[in-house]
Amino acid sequence: MSEQSKDDGQRRADERRESPRVPMRIRVRREGSSQAFDSREGNISLGGFAWFGTSLSVGMNVEARFTLPGSTEELQVRGQVLHVAHGSRGSSAHVRFLDLPTETEMLIARYLDDLELAESRSGGGS
Repeated sequence: MSEQSKDDGQRRADERRESPRVPMRIRVRREGSSQAFDSREGNISLGGFAWFGTSLSVGMNVEARFTLPGSTEELQVRGQVLHVAHGSRGSSAHVRFLDLPTETEMLIARYLDDLELAESRSGGGS
């Protein structure tokens, strides 16, 4: 039974990873902070986002803002740091969305779908 739970968990993780990660400038800060948002290079996907540079602790909740290309609307989201990595680009924090409003999720999904469609039409897809 526990083996099945592991398989189900791995399947869900794999499904989340099917969403492409798209480079994005993200403004981020610790949730509830009165500090200014820190603008960082990162990426978004349907399940969350990541940024490079100063990382926060695993389990910490954050607030982030970003604007999808082609839009003037700044999206505001919440997330929880799941993983902090240290690589060739320095530290990076990987975050899953928390309580993502359906409308925001749909905007992100539509943007990612449009990018995939454009890549497949240009022959840039895998």
